[in-house]
Amino acid sequence: MEMMIWNIILSAILGVISFMLKGKFDEVERLGILLNRTREEVARDHITRGEMNVTIDKLGERFDRAVERLEAKLDTMKKG
Repeated sequence: MEMMIWNIILSAILGVISFMLKGKFDEVERLGILLNRTREEVARDHITRGEMNVTIDKLGERFDRAVERLEAKLDTMKKG
């Protein structure tokens, strides 16, 4: 009879511990899924090195044109 009581008590304790551990493992799995989604979103939103080079080149050309226009205006002011 005493062994049966110990079996019931230990089984209950083991059941509670197992239930708590299952909740923790489920939470870790959920966080892993969220982390993977975040990694995908970050990778999607970032630009590549090639895209960055093209953008920098366009920006450089735009500044060059602006400087040329400014120089032309200064030249006309000097002449006039």
